[in-house]
Amino acid sequence: MAVYTQVCDEALATFLDEYDLGTPRAFKGIAEGVENSNYYLETDQGRFILTLFERRADPKDLPYFIDLKRHLSTRNYPCPAPVAGRDGHALRQLQGRPAVIVSFLDGLSPRRPNTSQCRSLGEGLARMHLALADFEKTRANSLGPASWPGLWKGRAATADDLQEGLAELIENDLSAIAAAKPQSFEIPRGTIHADLFPDNAFFLGDEFTGAIDFYFACTDALAYDIAVCLNSWAFEDGKEYNFSKGSALIAGYESVRRLETRERDALPALCRGAALRFFLTRLVDWTDTPADALVRPKNPLDYAARLSFHRKDVSAADYGA
Repeated sequence: MAVYTQVCDEALATFLDEYDLGTPRAFKGIAEGVENSNYYLETDQGRFILTLFERRADPKDLPYFIDLKRHLSTRNYPCPAPVAGRDGHALRQLQGRPAVIVSFLDGLSPRRPNTSQCRSLGEGLARMHLALADFEKTRANSLGPASWPGLWKGRAATADDLQEGLAELIENDLSAIAAAKPQSFEIPRGTIHADLFPDNAFFLGDEFTGAIDFYFACTDALAYDIAVCLNSWAFEDGKEYNFSKGSALIAGYESVRRLETRERDALPALCRGAALRFFLTRLVDWTDTPADALVRPKNPLDYAARLSFHRKDVSAADYGA
């Protein structure tokens, strides 16, 4: 979450006139994250999140995201539910941006996830995959391998400025993953979150209580979702892989849904690909984020360090599978 577009009082009042949400009591920007503009909204009827879609959000994809969260809500999976206006529509416009209000989800995002939280997160991820098994809509992964050369184009010098020799390593990663063709792996596919970082998961103590920010959700390999989570939950300070956390996350997942042998075999390539995807998008954000945005771009070098681990001759067992 973040804030790029500032919402003035007059625009908010006009926007809320289209809802039956009562009188506003509090409204403030949320600085975490890097993608869309998000605000905490409290009225005399409850607490909500207002999202304005920015940059990478394709307007034609927004009904998919809204229907996905509605689907999860009907399956009693904990996630923010879209709130419809008086006309029955959840998706609207605010200050020239597509916008939606969703319900507020209780819980806290862990700053430094512990092993128990990693296991609970794995369980929650598997339950999400099962809840979405009958979700009929599909969406291609817009940040899959086909997009990576375009994200990288023209940024080699920036990478070398961050770390000497990094551009050559990234070129090698792109070549290796293109040769592996992870998008063609014959492994189970379905609807995935694709961005379930710790700041997109809520907990009460060590218990997973829900997921937010589904705006990269897509149709892809279920194991790719695990790879994204291993990268974002099981590395210490962006450098060392914590085997105990990775093993707990995978064990939690498999307590709900068992991985196939082919998924285990694909895990190293998927983890390397996931790390490269987030390195590249962070590199773009590092240079392209507006100076006046209420957001701090995340350091791409955190994922350069992860890539160093994935480049080794690793197997699924090295990740804890």
